[in-house]
Amino acid sequence: MKNLVIIGKVFPEPNSTAAGSRMIQLMDSFLTQNYQITFLSTASVSENSFDLSSKNISFQNIVLNDSSFDELIKNLNPEIVIFDRFTTEEQFGWRVSEQVPNAIKILDTEDLHFLRNAREKAFKQNKILENSDLINDVFKRELASILRCDLSLIISEFEMNLLIEKFKIDENILFYLPLFGDIKKTETSFSERKNFISIGNFLHEPNWHTVLQLKKLWKDIKNQLPEAEIHIYGAYASEKVFQLHNEKEGFIIKGRAENVEIIFNTAKVLLAPIPFGAGIKGKLLESMQFGLPNVTSAVGAEAMHGNLDWNGFITDNETEFVEKAVLLYQNENFWQKSQENGYLIAKNLFKKEIFEKDFTAKIDWISEHLPEHRNTNFLGQILQHHTLQSTKYLSKWIEEKNSKNQ
Repeated sequence: MKNLVIIGKVFPEPNSTAAGSRMIQLMDSFLTQNYQITFLSTASVSENSFDLSSKNISFQNIVLNDSSFDELIKNLNPEIVIFDRFTTEEQFGWRVSEQVPNAIKILDTEDLHFLRNAREKAFKQNKILENSDLINDVFKRELASILRCDLSLIISEFEMNLLIEKFKIDENILFYLPLFGDIKKTETSFSERKNFISIGNFLHEPNWHTVLQLKKLWKDIKNQLPEAEIHIYGAYASEKVFQLHNEKEGFIIKGRAENVEIIFNTAKVLLAPIPFGAGIKGKLLESMQFGLPNVTSAVGAEAMHGNLDWNGFITDNETEFVEKAVLLYQNENFWQKSQENGYLIAKNLFKKEIFEKDFTAKIDWISEHLPEHRNTNFLGQILQHHTLQSTKYLSKWIEEKNSKNQ
């Protein structure tokens, strides 16, 4: 049996975050290929963490800047190591390369952090994003991590094209692998549903600003639909989120969603005026899977529907957003057509069967041609050399300092 090690910043929480769902999907893909999986993290298991033992996945805590990791990874001797984001690769990638040099290193980008970071700064500065804004410190670190790895998983076609066309990253070290979405058709009819919803964990900054935008737009929607409410769901809601709760206005902060399927099958429309972000939006993919039409922004729908019609409406205009929200809530024909559009998108663009065979073939090819694969990625070889020299000795200095302070 082959060994896979995943190094995660946190233990996956699929009921809290799209990133958590993504990690479980990746694990399932490798389990079907008969890999023995070990999950390592510097974080602690929380009450919301997925029960990895339910899938016979081993898990263990590790320590930053500590040579105990070296012995552990050497003993595990994995064929593949996956890093759940570029910061994890920065911390442990050089140790993996030194101790198990023949292990395939895979970076799961989740989304491009430098793109999200640049868009967030532009939004908060109330300016139009310029190409120069993308070349930030996060960009340099993230692209260096991508180049050091044997393969990076890209969740969005927009981001795939950005890396290849704009930043000239070799397509051979990238693989487009979005979130997977199986259709879960519902029998709940238009007339049986009521209220709007929005959902997204509040540790993710774009979700907080999405709710602020909804608070701004809600009064105009409520004036036209006085019986309607909007229910805001999301894990890790802080006090500032709950301060937006107003029953008289019908703006209801619900907090953590205990059962997403029930919520999506009883609501009438999902609203997601996402102001900035990157990657694939888990809430919008779920709205397609469960047959819940939505109104979102251009950033929200980015790279999510190809040439297919959206399951609702896409607009960045506030007046139009209100109009479309009301139209979708009231017009059953528009609503039903939007629901069918969502099912088509999920079926044609996000079904896991579309990607799994090619993904497996890519891993197998790299495994059989690893020296050749690495030699064509000469920039990665250069970065790997310098990283081993600089990061290695910084980490060892920190470790030595820590030992003296004990």
